[in-house]
Amino acid sequence: MNTQRPRHLGYGIWLVVASVLGWWAAFQLTLEKFFLLENPGGQTSCYVSVMLQCDKNLGSWQGEVFGFSNPIIGLTGWMAVLVMGVAVLGGVRFPRWFWGLFGLGVTGAFVFVCWLIFQSIYSLSVLCPWCMATWAVTIPTFFATVVHLLRNGTLTKSAAVRRRADRTMVWVPLATIVAYAIIVAMAQLAGLDLLGEVMDMLF
Repeated sequence: MNTQRPRHLGYGIWLVVASVLGWWAAFQLTLEKFFLLENPGGQTSCYVSVMLQCDKNLGSWQGEVFGFSNPIIGLTGWMAVLVMGVAVLGGVRFPRWFWGLFGLGVTGAFVFVCWLIFQSIYSLSVLCPWCMATWAVTIPTFFATVVHLLRNGTLTKSAAVRRRADRTMVWVPLATIVAYAIIVAMAQLAGLDLLGEVMDMLF
């Protein structure tokens, strides 16, 4: 079996790190959901203020779009990302259709997260700490995966495009920071004092 090129190790490491962080956030949200089911009207441990909490998100219809709590999707989905990360680190090569399916799954997760961000800010008027942790790893995972699918030949056969995509990977962190800034700006424009609440929580 051919080994994965060393320059792809960074992508594999990121998938492992992101999956662990994303799964842990989903796990914490699942525990909070169980707490609310057992203690109706109670406050979860991630309740910081009226604008920074998990309770409202978990109790809303947006929190269980498919008829069950959204964190369950994270518990299963992030395991798939972990497996792919380990496979990349192990040098496993998958066919184009397999990478295509993985890319489709990551894209679906990104679109779902974008919708949840919009709902959280503009419909629920609240920010969930563990939800934000999920957003924080899903966004760069999507960006990195799109670039990787370009450079490994899944989305294009052009050698020139693949070389340019390979060089583009270094811009993923900057694109991620810009995406974070947009979310913060959206929250500020919506009247949510995101920075102040987060700073209070940290310090």
